[in-house]
Amino acid sequence: MDKAKQEAGYRAADQVRDGMIIGIGTGSTVLYAMERISERIREEKLAVAGVPTSYQAAYRAVEMGIMLTSLDAHPKLDLAIDGADQIDPAKRMIKGRGAAHLREKCVADAAETFIVVVDDSKCVSILNGPVPLEVLPFACMPVIKRINDLGGSALIRNGSGKDGPVISDNGNFILDCTFGEIRSPEELEQNIANVPGVVESGLFTRYTGKTMVIVGAKKS
Repeated sequence: MDKAKQEAGYRAADQVRDGMIIGIGTGSTVLYAMERISERIREEKLAVAGVPTSYQAAYRAVEMGIMLTSLDAHPKLDLAIDGADQIDPAKRMIKGRGAAHLREKCVADAAETFIVVVDDSKCVSILNGPVPLEVLPFACMPVIKRINDLGGSALIRNGSGKDGPVISDNGNFILDCTFGEIRSPEELEQNIANVPGVVESGLFTRYTGKTMVIVGAKKS
């Protein structure tokens, strides 16, 4: 699996061209892409700047010598490289295991091309995994009730190495919501977006037309 992740990440990094402004996602497969970009910066004198989707991505980029910028400075990006928790044949995704899906969606929306790097285990025929939500702490309990009304079941994600909930980079709570098989991801994404208190969901259904999926040696 690590070999497949590395191959996917390296192939994505090879799509980067000199002078590009890129989105840098969060996760283990994107880390391989960052390693390859860093290598190309050293060897090819590649000039790029990245918009990170999390503090983790920002710290890693600095360590690897990748220049950082922001959406304020560059509201349009040439491309973004990110991973996915699940992806279906229509290129609809569930993201957010790293609790960075709000910023990841902002970056994906700003990018001309959205490159998603995964291994075979992330490819499914029907999305069925937990859907992360970033929610305002103030509205957490009402959101959980509304998710139940939509046929789902929501749990507050608890932190590791600390007591209490996971806090996102934006200061919000993360809920993990199960719906079973998601037959209409677009409809569910919209229904969740209509719930007051939900900042963003981990369903990504609006960017299929500009999404390139790289699975190990495969590209689609």
